[in-house]
Amino acid sequence: MAPWLPTKEKYGVAVWNFPSTKEHHLPLQIGEMVHILQASEGWYCGYSLRNRAARGIFPASLIQLKGAVVEQQGVEESVVPAEMPMVQEITTTLREWATIWKQLYVAGQTEQYGQVKRMMQELMEQRSQLLSGTLPKDQLLRLRKEVTGKMDYGNKILALDLVVRDEHENILDPDRTSIISLFQAHRRAAQTLTQRIQEETSSQQRAPGHGTHGAASPSHNLYLCVRNFVCHIGEEAQLFMALYDPGEQRIISENYVIRWASTGVPQDIELLNNLKVVFTDLGSTDLKRERLFLVCQIIRVGRMDLRDSHSRKLSTGLRRPFGISVMDITDITKGTCDSDEDKQHFIPVHLVAADGDFLHNMIRKAVEGKDINHKGQGLWVSLKMLWGDLSQVRRDHPHLVDRSTAVARKLGYPEVIMPGKCDVRNDIYLTLVQGEFDKGNKKTPKNVEVTVCVCDEAGNVVQNVIHAGAGDSPTSHYRSVVYYQQRHQRWMETLKIAVPIEDVHRTHLRFTFRHRSSSDSKDRSERIFSMAFVKLMRPDGTTLKDGEHDLVLYKGDSKKLEDASAYLSLPSERSLSESKLLSGSSFRVSGTTPGLAVSTRDSFQISTLVCSTKLTQNVNLLGLLKWRSKPSLLCGNLQKLMNVDGGEVIKFLQDTLDALFSIMMEHSETDVYDTLVFDALVFIVTLVADRKFQHFNTVLEAYIRQHFSATLAYKKLLSVLTQYVEQAGRGEPCEPLPRTFKALEYIFKFIVRSRRLFSQLYEGKEVAEFQCSLQRFFLALNQLMESPLEGPTLLSQ
Repeated sequence: MAPWLPTKEKYGVAVWNFPSTKEHHLPLQIGEMVHILQASEGWYCGYSLRNRAARGIFPASLIQLKGAVVEQQGVEESVVPAEMPMVQEITTTLREWATIWKQLYVAGQTEQYGQVKRMMQELMEQRSQLLSGTLPKDQLLRLRKEVTGKMDYGNKILALDLVVRDEHENILDPDRTSIISLFQAHRRAAQTLTQRIQEETSSQQRAPGHGTHGAASPSHNLYLCVRNFVCHIGEEAQLFMALYDPGEQRIISENYVIRWASTGVPQDIELLNNLKVVFTDLGSTDLKRERLFLVCQIIRVGRMDLRDSHSRKLSTGLRRPFGISVMDITDITKGTCDSDEDKQHFIPVHLVAADGDFLHNMIRKAVEGKDINHKGQGLWVSLKMLWGDLSQVRRDHPHLVDRSTAVARKLGYPEVIMPGKCDVRNDIYLTLVQGEFDKGNKKTPKNVEVTVCVCDEAGNVVQNVIHAGAGDSPTSHYRSVVYYQQRHQRWMETLKIAVPIEDVHRTHLRFTFRHRSSSDSKDRSERIFSMAFVKLMRPDGTTLKDGEHDLVLYKGDSKKLEDASAYLSLPSERSLSESKLLSGSSFRVSGTTPGLAVSTRDSFQISTLVCSTKLTQNVNLLGLLKWRSKPSLLCGNLQKLMNVDGGEVIKFLQDTLDALFSIMMEHSETDVYDTLVFDALVFIVTLVADRKFQHFNTVLEAYIRQHFSATLAYKKLLSVLTQYVEQAGRGEPCEPLPRTFKALEYIFKFIVRSRRLFSQLYEGKEVAEFQCSLQRFFLALNQLMESPLEGPTLLSQ
């Protein structure tokens, strides 16, 4: 046997139990720390830090080595772990608690057992955050306070000693600290612990788990980590992962795109073991869906048919359907089962069996289907629900969500749109729905490929504004999946168009259609056989309406089909009148555009969804937001605001409030618009008070506190409010007064904030005038309350 020699590895932790079967063996339990003195042929000699007197040998394979600093070499050698002291303390605390935790289980104390279990899980997660090394200094300090508070609380309920710390949360050394300082620190620690116990008691009165998190924040997120993908394809593949509602039979989130090489690893090798995404913007309504699935569409990129031999020149680069994977995640999102980032789930692959298997239809069938013979082909994923908005998630889980983690948003608006730059958004989601194409002079139906691009007025392609999904680079062209010889095509492929706000008015989507052939020589000779387009903005300045659009298909010379000057003046969508007009098989669009004709035997449908905090689809709201362009219509636009759908106003809450107070400030010398602006403000505040939009109370509060800047608004708001109260006090009908009283809290918040801003700007001037205005209002209010009148206005209060 080789001699025992000193080793550089000095410190480790046992990752497996080791019973003592021979005289010189050192028995170890999982988690036990060891000081290594010597090594020989796969064995270590040393002692456990739990009992330094007992020395022995143990297998090196059972020890996970840890960094350490060696002090006092030789006989008096000692090791100090290289981990930060806080991590060491958490580790020691967890070991101590674990022993008591097992005793609680044996004793049948289930409530305290569960409480300790939750605290240990939280401490382990916080320990991971500390070890990640990604926390900035302020967050690190906050986390240290949370950790020490949790450990002190746990020690208290388990009847363990109170640990005394300094202001930096470090354990005080009694040998280096005076008696008085120790006493004061002990008293502070006891007070803090008492406060902590009160907080824990109040939090336990709320529903545990998912409900508690849901009450804290209306925003929810699903963390997904793809561990591995095993599938016998033999070509490059693209994985499109998204959330799917089987009740509505539609995908509800952006795709997360993974590009997989034919060698069985990600194309970007740096993403190996780092395929992470957060599906964000999920609200309480999403978690209440009856069922929710994680779906993956697998598209191979290569030749038309995998069975084609390489003996002849084949066309390549075709996006062809390969299969789908589905997993029911309802229990995870509803919180009825634990979600753990370390637990792996296997999702089998359903392979395409026939040429007519459209991926979207396969998903619909698979969510209702039974187990399949997947032969080990599928995805391994980990899932975890995270609570709060994205910035909070990054703070709370830096070891999971960092800068490299992709973010896939919900298709639609979140439940709450906070004011400020963080939620400024201008996304247009485009779905290629379906199409029907005549085979023309071919013997079989065409293999149709749709190419999407965004063009300006001159027909130039706008670069890099098309996003296939999160985790993928933007492109200038998007090519659809090719289904083999199908007259009726159903793609259901969704992509995001992200055009700068200032360019939307001059851009349009162009769709070109081309037959793809298996043979490379034939494929190269194929030209565009049809084209469709749609403008992103309508002539009245509103954006493209949400929903399906039946587009007109044009045929003709391929160069003309890509000439914007030739087609932009033509109709882009079919209407009822146009459908009758286009019923003739040889109808020519216009004599001014030779070479272009309507393709009457073909059809093509798309669907769009606009998610913009700056561009509206409502003409009345647009008129108010852009009131300076047509000031003569301002009175009418203010009145029409009351007829705008509440959801549309809420989406543009900050811009609408900015517009109202801009009108008020820019007309400070006249009272022409004061009443109209006041009524509009009351309308908005009433909307926010509605249960449907109750989450926006925080948004309105944030606006008043951080973004409101109208220094003269208090004068006009107080003036109109007083007029209404005085009018009602005289017995005159005042129809807006009931609504005004319901919004009184926020009206006064605007008044107070405006007055404070005025005082800061003008160093406290006009105090007497403000006091007189307030006195006039309260006198009018007293008169109204003392009024003997029993009219409908008073009865409604």
